[in-house]
Amino acid sequence: MHYTGTIWRPPYEAKSLLIEVTAGCTHHKCKFCTLYDDLPFKFRMTSLEDIEADLLESQQQIRTWPGTQVKRIYLVGANPFVLNYEHLKNIAERIHHYYPECDSIGCFSRITDISLKSDKELKELSNLGYDGITIGVETGDDNALAFMDKGYTANDIVEQTHRLDLANMSYNFFYLTGISGAGNGVNGAIESAKIFNQTNPKIIGSSMLTIYPESKLFNEIKNGNWAEESELEKLEEIKTLISLLNIPVYFATLGASNAVWIEGNLPTDKKKMMSHLEKVCLPDNESKLRSYRKNLKHL
Repeated sequence: MHYTGTIWRPPYEAKSLLIEVTAGCTHHKCKFCTLYDDLPFKFRMTSLEDIEADLLESQQQIRTWPGTQVKRIYLVGANPFVLNYEHLKNIAERIHHYYPECDSIGCFSRITDISLKSDKELKELSNLGYDGITIGVETGDDNALAFMDKGYTANDIVEQTHRLDLANMSYNFFYLTGISGAGNGVNGAIESAKIFNQTNPKIIGSSMLTIYPESKLFNEIKNGNWAEESELEKLEEIKTLISLLNIPVYFATLGASNAVWIEGNLPTDKKKMMSHLEKVCLPDNESKLRSYRKNLKHL
């Protein structure tokens, strides 16, 4: 199988067959991100020949397990949805050739990747099985988006996800708790809720900002241009976001960056989730939570 560097996928894609179609990130400018620093290049497309070889290799292995069906395939790479319509179509056609039982195809996408497709192309990609796209929107706080060099605005999130809605292509969000910086966490959550409440994600997965020395953000901190939220402020931020969300969505703290686990379906489980967060948002817990953060060697 043609896997390059560390392979990242959302926790909820654990049962999906992973096929690499890109490596690295086309943007590669976010100040907090170090996920693809182990690659000797910024971005690379996998050839259709290698993709087909991986589909064949995986098929030959999986077919030795009687009764096993591949219902979902997740295309890995930082943002495979950046690939143009024809390329994504060719990949889908090969997937359906080797796995006719496959119902859906997912991948990571940047907001800007969606804007590269016409409405017609998005609809046709949906018809080809693309669904459950995961978007690292991070926040709806425009100040944080600009400072972190995300390359889009909060309104772009609303505009482009509405186009996915029209194409009948579902999507999930990743929210980065702590991205607004010290003293701004609650406001960041308020601004994010305003944006998210205008969209229709199936899942909002919250990861928690962890700053590594290799990141551009680390240098911003050293230069006095930005300060990190305390661990308790980050939890207050999550609590604020949950309290203000009024859309039906599954919300969970996903991944090792979260020392506190919270999950539930909103709005049904809102009170239970808020109650749990209130119990852990205690002053005495700051040092314990901070120790967890400092000892987190890798995401």
